[in-house]
Amino acid sequence: MHVTLEQPTGACLITAADQDIAIPATLRYTSADPLAVHIVFPPHVTLDGEGATWTFARTLLGEGLSASAGLGSVRVRPCGESHTYVEFHSPLGVAVLRFTTADLYRFLARTYTVIAPGEETVGAELDHGLVALFGGRV
Repeated sequence: MHVTLEQPTGACLITAADQDIAIPATLRYTSADPLAVHIVFPPHVTLDGEGATWTFARTLLGEGLSASAGLGSVRVRPCGESHTYVEFHSPLGVAVLRFTTADLYRFLARTYTVIAPGEETVGAELDHGLVALFGGRV
């Protein structure tokens, strides 16, 4: 049986005009995908009116709380002592959101109670995924 954690939180979208727009978000972690965390945005805050979920490595979130981390579509970096920026890069542009660091630390600590860092296993699921990826040959 898998465990799923959800933590509603708020973020501020940083606009080009240096305005902050408050938006709701939900932090999600599931033991079914132990290496990843998810940030879920409701439909009313997305461009297409559908909800959006960004998935990235749990270690990236942890590293980004103390130093800039990430090179790809998600980047995380501290912003002073009390805030953290999470940047989402896509072909449509970049969205920069500011989260309260304490909220992210609390969420990350809760994920560690489900599966401790370094104890994530993907075992059989990875094997099945590789078989599917390589057309039945591993």
